[in-house]
Amino acid sequence: MSSTIASPMNSPAATLPRAKGVAAPGWLLAQGAERYSSSGIWIGVFAITMSFAAFTSALFVREGTADWGHLALPSVLYVNTLVLLTSSGTLELARHALRESKGRTGAWVFVTLLLGLAFCAGQYRAWLDLRTQGFYLATNPNSSFFYVLTCMHALHVLAGILVLVYLAGRLAASQTTFRLSLFRNAAIYWHFLAVLWMYLLMLCRMKL
Repeated sequence: MSSTIASPMNSPAATLPRAKGVAAPGWLLAQGAERYSSSGIWIGVFAITMSFAAFTSALFVREGTADWGHLALPSVLYVNTLVLLTSSGTLELARHALRESKGRTGAWVFVTLLLGLAFCAGQYRAWLDLRTQGFYLATNPNSSFFYVLTCMHALHVLAGILVLVYLAGRLAASQTTFRLSLFRNAAIYWHFLAVLWMYLLMLCRMKL
């Protein structure tokens, strides 16, 4: 692997090998660190999943009450879905470029960052559209769940955007090393947010 993508230590023992199957103590230590780091992001993904599962359970319980109605979802939500799925694709392009070109990787990360911001802007537009229809957070149970679910998801997207800003900055810096595990974990998190949003959109269409 080139010197631009390395573990936090700059010593040869802490750098991943170029070829698969080249075994060395440094390679084994790096692989162990990668597994440990990946386990942390999966714990985070599990925690977020459980929190949205709790919201879903509450929605199903609340759905049976007499004041339950239905919302006309803003059409911009479908555009937002396309934007977020596209951003997931551009981050994959960045991942594939990681071992070839630091500059190209940084460019795709920056595109992903812009798409993430566009998604958040689109979500804000959706909230404005609901307000125009007269639906606010406390108007009825349907609008309450919509605002809570979409706002919670948007906050997690904003957290992902902060990570992308950091990644873009590290890739743009010419004299810095780059942790491969950080990029992998950021990609896992971002793809998870895209899948989570697809689930939330389907839930809103069916239940709200």
